[in-house]
Amino acid sequence: MILEPKITIKDFPHSEALTTRIQERVAKLDQFYSRITACRVTIEQSQRRHHQGKLFNVKIDLTVPGSEIVVNRDEHEDPYVVIRDAFDALERKLENYARKQRGQVKAHIEVPLGRVIKLFAERGYGFVETTDGRELYFHRNSVLDPDFESLQIGSAVTFQEEQGNKGPQATRVVGTSQQVPVS
Repeated sequence: MILEPKITIKDFPHSEALTTRIQERVAKLDQFYSRITACRVTIEQSQRRHHQGKLFNVKIDLTVPGSEIVVNRDEHEDPYVVIRDAFDALERKLENYARKQRGQVKAHIEVPLGRVIKLFAERGYGFVETTDGRELYFHRNSVLDPDFESLQIGSAVTFQEEQGNKGPQATRVVGTSQQVPVS
């Protein structure tokens, strides 16, 4: 980190232990992501009346290259708890930011779409035709929703493809309302 964290404590007596806890959490952030350029932490006692105890609020403003990450946590009776919760949320946001910077954004997996073309209910198996025209075997235990007995020839399904003993097969078969293109 280029700058020391700026810690502001408002509306209640300054505590060295609280400042130390904040500095420890900021140091942990710096170990995870070393390009942090500024960190401002403000903890204050809420001015609202509460039936028991005093409430504390925390705002953390973290500056990183090209962005600013802000977290607010409101109204907890223990300042250490509100600080912990705020820094936990900030760590998650910083982790997502760092992942995006590295180009490691989660990819959405496309689920294959098919339709039931053969069904042998008495034997407990059938075949799904994929959108590219292949036939994949599936059995009663691989059907998740609806149950096997509810499937009909022409039912649209999603599935996962795995290599079985006799070639590729459909597993985790789930009925869907999507339209399946006919090959």
